Amino acid sequence: MHELLSILIWLPIAAGVLVMLLGDRNIAAGRWVALSGSLATLALAVPLWTHFNTSTADLQFSQLLPWIPRFRAYYGLGVDGISMPLILLTAFMTVPVVIAGWTVIEARPAQYFAAFLIMEGLMIGVFSATDALLFYVFWEAMLIPMFLIIGIWGGPRRVYATIKFFLYTFLGSVFMLAALIYMYVKAGQYSIASFQALPLSLIEQRWIFLAFFLAFAVKVPMFPVHTWLPDAHVEAPTGGSVILAAIMLKMGGYGFLRFSLPITPDASRELDLMVIALSLIAVVYIGFVALVQQDMKKLIAYSSIAHMGFVTLGAFVVYEIVRNTGQLTGAGMGMDGAMVQMISHGLISGALFLCVGVLYDRVHSRQIADYGGVVNTMPVFAAFMVLFALANTGLPGTSGFVGEFLVIIASFRASFWYALLAAVTLVLGASYTLWLVKRVVFGPVANSKVAALKDLNSREFLVLGALAVAVLLLGLWPAPLLRVLQPTIHHLVIQAIATKL
Repeated sequence: MHELLSILIWLPIAAGVLVMLLGDRNIAAGRWVALSGSLATLALAVPLWTHFNTSTADLQFSQLLPWIPRFRAYYGLGVDGISMPLILLTAFMTVPVVIAGWTVIEARPAQYFAAFLIMEGLMIGVFSATDALLFYVFWEAMLIPMFLIIGIWGGPRRVYATIKFFLYTFLGSVFMLAALIYMYVKAGQYSIASFQALPLSLIEQRWIFLAFFLAFAVKVPMFPVHTWLPDAHVEAPTGGSVILAAIMLKMGGYGFLRFSLPITPDASRELDLMVIALSLIAVVYIGFVALVQQDMKKLIAYSSIAHMGFVTLGAFVVYEIVRNTGQLTGAGMGMDGAMVQMISHGLISGALFLCVGVLYDRVHSRQIADYGGVVNTMPVFAAFMVLFALANTGLPGTSGFVGEFLVIIASFRASFWYALLAAVTLVLGASYTLWLVKRVVFGPVANSKVAALKDLNSREFLVLGALAVAVLLLGLWPAPLLRVLQPTIHHLVIQAIATKL
């Protein structure tokens, strides 16, 4: 089992290279290689869950090999309760992306499938790296396939969106690299565990925290560095939007939990109000921005920013709980909520972007005004879209409720006003999501294009059906996920509260 993480990283990359070698002339074989590669990765990710020991916060499935001995950098892999669910989410979400692009992508289909498979391997590498330099290599390398996906298969303003996406994310990462090199000089190695144990003064912690904050806030994305996301989503092909929303945004939240809180606990405690304020602005202000959108993709993109505000709020509210109550009871609830919210948002936002893709493939428009009465011609599709829209509003019984509920309860322990502002998003989320559904799905048939629509084919039904099952399963029975999270979250709370001064 020690090589399992390596296989999960390199199997999709190898499948991607093979699809590229087969080329567009053999695209029929290439599609099946892509699907087989993504399904095999998902099948191999299942033992991570079934063999995971939920009684310990220690790293599991560890592997350590020499990589760059001169810098004491290792090819170190391992997972805990935070990274393992995110790896499963990555493996799960790549399969629908491959199936959704089966016949839709006509230009350079081999390279399209290859880019997603290679990116899948690199994203799993980000979540499983235990060496900071290896983490950084995966973190940066993952930008290249997404850069190509938006730049080659994107919409008319794809070049602008691609350059904006790359500059924002790359510039943020440069500061992280500077912080990692500084800590390497002090620790003498790149092990993330050694960075977490490193004694740091408050001034050092502040600078390192801010460097990490710039890298991770852009990725989440937090207000005010969120402006690249709507452009990237609108121009990206459907598969690109799904992976961007479902997986790539989660890397910012993962970075805060893996690096910022345990490495710079005192700076995190000192600057927690800044993060909480920016999170609440994202939750409330971006909700109002989503209300006025005319493009379906833009509306869901802004909705993602608002929902990811819950992740950063849940991660940092721990300090206010301890400050106000003087005890650790319930302090981990916000982090539990943040993790559940990441998994849930990955499923729901991915499903909503796939729904938009289904409509776009038929009508070639994302404008809300061009639709209306879709339920009359596509009743099965309408049922799925309404389900995912209700999950997006946080309806009890769906996965969208669990994470937001935990974060709001944790916020209430910290401050009534945090909870009140966080709860506003439930009203705003219901407003913009249900208004979208009303205008697109219900009402009289808007035009001849909508009147001629065909309902879901078997391929689309399979993809949306699998996501619907996942959303309902996590919403009705979140206990298995929480059981996996809690030992690691408990350990993280202790690390975050402990002072290094």
